[in-house]
Amino acid sequence: MHVLQSLSRSLERLLGYLLILLVASIVAGVSWQVFSRYVLQAPSSVTEELARFLLIWIGLFGAAYAYRTGSHLGLDILTTRLKGSALKVAEVFINLAVLTFAIIVMLIGGISLVALTMDPAQTSASLEVQMGYVYLAVPASGALITLFALSNIVSVFLNSGSGLDTKQSDISQSKVRQSEVSGE
Repeated sequence: MHVLQSLSRSLERLLGYLLILLVASIVAGVSWQVFSRYVLQAPSSVTEELARFLLIWIGLFGAAYAYRTGSHLGLDILTTRLKGSALKVAEVFINLAVLTFAIIVMLIGGISLVALTMDPAQTSASLEVQMGYVYLAVPASGALITLFALSNIVSVFLNSGSGLDTKQSDISQSKVRQSEVSGE
């Protein structure tokens, strides 16, 4: 197994644990908000903002996780019908498009956003956290997606069949079988 694929799988596992922690935190925070508002009649002032920030992190890191596991929303009408070198070309093109977006928008743009909100310290109203820390999820998830895209591209050239990692290949094959069964 290539080093990049091994690193990607380790990061996928860590990312899964991080997402579990973030979701548990948002559930606890929102539950406390409901309890304090309706039972204690004294709503917490920080839980709404905390839930908003956690939702940003869950969305961005969840997108990286979904891309890695092949469960991100995508149109596979064409790619499920391709075979051989045409499939490899399509997979490289798709992953290069994702890589380009991740680098330009998420990494470069995200770093600019973080720098813009850190230098003249812009803080949140309730938690008084610098917004740069909240926005740090953009370049961090962009770096993960970049790594995962590179891993997918390398696997296209290392594998004789599909360029997808084993887990993604299983997902793709399952989708093809489902479409064959349903008669599409």
